[in-house]
Amino acid sequence: MRAVGPTPYVRSVPSSAPSTPGSATDVGPGYFGHLHWQRYQAFFPGALRLSADNAPDEQWWQWRGLKVHVDRVERAGAPAKVIALHGVGTYGRMLAPYGRLPALADLDFIAPDLPGFGLTGTPLLGATYSDWLNCARDLVEREKARDSRPVILLGVSTGGRLAYDVAASTDVGGVVTTCLADPCRDEVRRVLAARPEMARWAGLLSLVREPLSAVRVPVHWLVNIAAVSNQTQYANLAWADELAGGGWISLRFARSCLATAPVLPPERFAGTPLLLAHPDEDRWTPPLLSEEFFDRIAGPTRTTALRGSGHLPVEESGLADLDRAVRDFLDEFDLQG
Repeated sequence: MRAVGPTPYVRSVPSSAPSTPGSATDVGPGYFGHLHWQRYQAFFPGALRLSADNAPDEQWWQWRGLKVHVDRVERAGAPAKVIALHGVGTYGRMLAPYGRLPALADLDFIAPDLPGFGLTGTPLLGATYSDWLNCARDLVEREKARDSRPVILLGVSTGGRLAYDVAASTDVGGVVTTCLADPCRDEVRRVLAARPEMARWAGLLSLVREPLSAVRVPVHWLVNIAAVSNQTQYANLAWADELAGGGWISLRFARSCLATAPVLPPERFAGTPLLLAHPDEDRWTPPLLSEEFFDRIAGPTRTTALRGSGHLPVEESGLADLDRAVRDFLDEFDLQG
């Protein structure tokens, strides 16, 4: 394991033609009809902000009976592509500013809304963590079938554990994650829950049978969305966003997230290089919870702390650290074609 040190943040990004929102495959209203995502932009450094003029292309993917919304930024001559995976209480469009980091700004950037969040629908009985895993894995396979360029996974928040599981079950070039906390562990459940004492109720979810498990409740009733950012106004936006923390999830989904073990124990995760870039002031999932899992990984790993950053990093100091760590990681493992 090798730690990566800090570097000054580079505000500019390489020039590229902006994407045109919308696509010929649109089957829904798209993010032009949901403007909440634009309010998050003020919290990012100027060069990373999105607007209606530079937002990603919007595409719809017919997947196992669901219409999955996918943001896509294609860059001419890109040597690799990044698939960004969001966590509980967020969605793909919220991750688009990370695709404008200088280290990633020459790569294709793809960000799906996973089942039940963003603009993607929900199965009749509610999504499960297995739906998330299968959706992300099938998207990776779909991209690999299109061309031979390396696919790098970027897992943000609880999407980090998802990125790990996808990489454990299909071949990708590398994984970058901001969090690796395992929700099967009691101490992780206590910090993920809206209130710590709710972690004791997790076992009761296993007693909820169909069709009652399809009952849906507000995300922020179960999940500590208030800790998604150290910027109070940003956290409030996510808490109220009907596509994110203000949306609804089924008890079935919550149960599956807490009960699903990693696809591979970390001692057997040996092939894919992985970078853990954990915010050092994360008030939701403290770094130690990720490090305890990360330190057991058998394969090539790198780690860095994102200085001064909360769970979903928007602070300039942490984004500078993330940018440098990702650039060094891609260079070291030759993941840019």
